Amino acid sequence: MMHPSRQAYVEEAQEVSPSMPQPAVRLRAPTNTSTPKQDRGISLEDLPTDHDYDLPSASAGIAPEKASAILSQLNRKRLAASIAVPTDDGRVRARLREMGEPMTLFGEGPADRRDRLRELMAVRAEQQAAGGEAADVDMEDAPEDDAQDQEEEFYTQGSEDLLRARQEIARFSLPRAKKRLACLKEDSNIPLRTHVKFRKQIRERLQGFELQGSQTAGDRHVSMTRISPNGNMVAAGNWGGSIKLIEIPSMEEKGTLRGHTNRVSGISWFPGATLPEKGVSPDSVNLASGGAEGQINLWSLNKDTPISTLGGHAQRVCRVEFHPSGKYLASASEDTTWRLWDVETTTEVLLQEGHSRGVFAVSFNTDGSLLASAGLDNIGRIWDLRSGRTIMILDGHMDGHIKPIHGLDWSSDGHRVLTGSADGWIKCWDVRKVQRTGGIGAHSSAVSDLRWYKGLDDPVDGILPPGLDDKGNQLPRKTSTFCVSAGFDKKVNIFSADDWSLIQTLEGHTGPVASVDVSRDGRWIVSGGHDRTVKLWGRNDGEAL
Repeated sequence: MMHPSRQAYVEEAQEVSPSMPQPAVRLRAPTNTSTPKQDRGISLEDLPTDHDYDLPSASAGIAPEKASAILSQLNRKRLAASIAVPTDDGRVRARLREMGEPMTLFGEGPADRRDRLRELMAVRAEQQAAGGEAADVDMEDAPEDDAQDQEEEFYTQGSEDLLRARQEIARFSLPRAKKRLACLKEDSNIPLRTHVKFRKQIRERLQGFELQGSQTAGDRHVSMTRISPNGNMVAAGNWGGSIKLIEIPSMEEKGTLRGHTNRVSGISWFPGATLPEKGVSPDSVNLASGGAEGQINLWSLNKDTPISTLGGHAQRVCRVEFHPSGKYLASASEDTTWRLWDVETTTEVLLQEGHSRGVFAVSFNTDGSLLASAGLDNIGRIWDLRSGRTIMILDGHMDGHIKPIHGLDWSSDGHRVLTGSADGWIKCWDVRKVQRTGGIGAHSSAVSDLRWYKGLDDPVDGILPPGLDDKGNQLPRKTSTFCVSAGFDKKVNIFSADDWSLIQTLEGHTGPVASVDVSRDGRWIVSGGHDRTVKLWGRNDGEAL
């Protein structure tokens, strides 16, 4: 088929000389010769210009909506190309974290990560422009601006009760910190070879742990297990809202506590409960629990109903934890806050914000001066209860967790914190160094719970002094020598705190393991999971560490 413009030239040539044979039509550049028009073809100045031709459009056959989307995509690519993105991969990861995006995706390299950041910045700039805001897409200045926003602090007026609580916590924690430091100083004089030999013996005994018993704890999943201070009982909460009190090691059910209307998410024993030498009456507060309905219940050991209920959280209470003094109780909730309660007056002392998403875990250090919180925003924070300030953020753009944090616990030495996350990792943070000091790829699935081993020779709350060898020299302390973790891969793992190596894997659950705990004498490990059972692990000889 002949092109329309070429056809027009042929028709015009035919009008000039209709009776002549039609020569081949060809285009020539204009010349100064006087050759007749028929012989030299059509000159460029004689080309017709009064014809209207319908030229095909580039968007012919494309719907207006699709054409608009294509143009929008082209504009976005043009905008993205003009954005200055850092070339350092660490800064790229940091910026992605600040935007609430994953720092890395599966199989993603530095170049792909940089392109993803560029695309996200372009989309944000478009949204700002559409909303009438000034679009700041200069990436070189953005991190400094964000850092200034993060460093900015704001304060709210505290109550007199909060002031008194902070003063009481300071008076309680300072003598304990002095005692702890003195004990650690004594332990530092123990020869290294004694430490190595002692830790090797503990590892060998832990390798002998096996399944010793199992008990069904309700008709639904077991969500939380916590061993009593004397090691003779475990409180197991389930999704049905009840708490089973199970005896160790017989695994016989001794009672059921009913008060929650939804899943029991957190359980904590009162410091010194079940220990006669501590003088805690069974009729007073011995146990606290938090439920998915948003309430916190305080329990005695002689009643199956709560002796008091604390209300205030707007969403599920994920964890509860008693202060070492027993006077206060901390609670973590999905309403993005953690709260501090006065146990004696059953009143709220502090409502603390600071997390962008739900708070899943809280834990006090052994002195009682610091509290660590962590949750669904993948970040942990350490708070000084005496001043209310955040003294450390458990993030470290390259070192932090990339998924929600479910487990949190302090070591007995007072300066190390363990965090367990849905990314399968356990990480250790040192408050003295203000950085991460260790990490374990603990489980092939989410880490649901973790606990340090807090022995009877704890530097502050130790029931027994550290042992002596044959020559009368002091032996190292057993406390904080290992930790235990539970995972959705149906396993309970024991890790050494020396080199974070795996000591033992305990397998027996047929579903995800939701919680784990270890007795203070190191004799028992208790776990509970979605198979509705509570399982007891220990050595066949039944001896303590």
